This record gives sequence, structure tokens and C-alpha cells, in this order.
Amino acid sequence: MNLAGKTAIVTGGGTGVGRATCLQLAAAGCAVLVNYSRSQTGAEETARLAREKGVEAFAYQADVADDGACRAMVAEAEKAWGRLDVLVNNAGTTKFVAHQNLDGLEFEDWMQIYAVNTVGPFQCTRAALPLLKAESGGEVVMTSSVAGLIGTGSSLAYCASKAGLNNLTVTLARVCGPEVRVNAVAPGFIDGAWLREGLGEGYQAIKQAMEARSPLGRVATPETVGEAILSLITGSDLVTGHIVPVEGGMMIGVG
Repeated sequence: MNLAGKTAIVTGGGTGVGRATCLQLAAAGCAVLVNYSRSQTGAEETARLAREKGVEAFAYQADVADDGACRAMVAEAEKAWGRLDVLVNNAGTTKFVAHQNLDGLEFEDWMQIYAVNTVGPFQCTRAALPLLKAESGGEVVMTSSVAGLIGTGSSLAYCASKAGLNNLTVTLARVCGPEVRVNAVAPGFIDGAWLREGLGEGYQAIKQAMEARSPLGRVATPETVGEAILSLITGSDLVTGHIVPVEGGMMIGVG
């Protein structure tokens, strides 16, 4: 897809991977609705930076766990532009709990993590699908995680929610074709504020361990994950239903 003159919704667009993706879309000429749930200041800053690149952009509050809010968000994009070409389901949440601490996750934790990480992308895609199909074909990209592939991450619930998202990606690719392609990126360790806050004092040691396991000797950044998302949108139109790891080869390890 040539992004010039196109439009996109990016959920969780106020910070991190979401912000990087919004700005890369804008640099390619794509108007952006910057979704946020709580990070209003960050989302408005992202929209301002996107507008500086010469495209229309605005922040919009919606909790992706709320189906009505997802539908209202898509309606706002249609009102603004009359079309929708790209949906990036990036919003995510977790609770940092060691895997062996089975009592560290309450029922409410599971429901919240699943509602945002797995059900939310479904609801956003369902709401957006008629618009995505209406033009010459649209793109959906999920921000998943290697946690959904290897079962290691911030918590058991997070890993399971991302495994569900990976499966959902494949299923939706079947449902949404031939007009709409659906893919996912699966970052590993991302050098950014989210993990710094979640891992606390252990952040630097874990980052160094992940770099040591990578054949490339480095971990992902919000910008490199954003680049992977754009590569799926602008690359071959024959790629759908795939989960693309973005982890410097950490899963294959060093020789």
C-alpha cells in the first residue's frame, strides 16, 4: 500500500510503539487518529508531532475493551475522512507478576488483560472492517509479543493473551480476505519506558541478557517495531495471517 493520502487508526498511539508508528505513518503521508485510553497528554503530543509532518491528525479517547467505544471511534474516523485504510491494534496492558507466583494474578487481572489485549483488537477490527473493505483494500496490523510464541513475559496472563491474539490474527486473516490483509508483529524486549517502569531495578540486567541472546546484539526500540509495522502495510500484498517476530533473532539465539 502506498500510504500517501491514506488514513489510519492507531490504538494506544500516545506513547512507545504507538507513537513511533503514528509518526512513521504521518511521514509517509497518512492521516492518523491517535487513540488513547488514559494517556491524553501523550496522545495529543503525538497528534501535534504528526501534524508537523503535513497530515491531519487528532487524538481520540476510547477504551478498546468497550465495544461501543470502538464503534464510536471508527465512526469518528469516517466523519473526519470518509474512509479508513489502516488499523493498527497496538493498545495493550499487563501486570508484572513472576510466572511461578500463581497467586499473584486475580480473576480481575486476567479479565482486564484479555479485554484489552485480545478482545479489544477483535472489537476494533470488527468495527473498522466495513470501511477497510470499502476502498481498494485495507490493512490490519496487531502488536503482539514473543510472549505469545514462547510463553515468557511479564505475566502468565499477558503471555496467554498474546497467544490468543496470534491465533486471532490468523483467523481474522481468513475472514477479512480478500480485501483486507491481517498480520501481526511480535516484539521481544523493547527498550522503552513501559519495561523500565515494569521491571524497575532489574531492567538493565534483563536488557543486557536479551542483547547477549540476540545474534544482532541488540533489542527492539519503539522505532524499529514501528518500522516492522509499516513494512507489513507497505510491503507485499500477498502477506496475510502471519506473525512476524521483531526481536533481533533472540528466539534462535547465538551460535
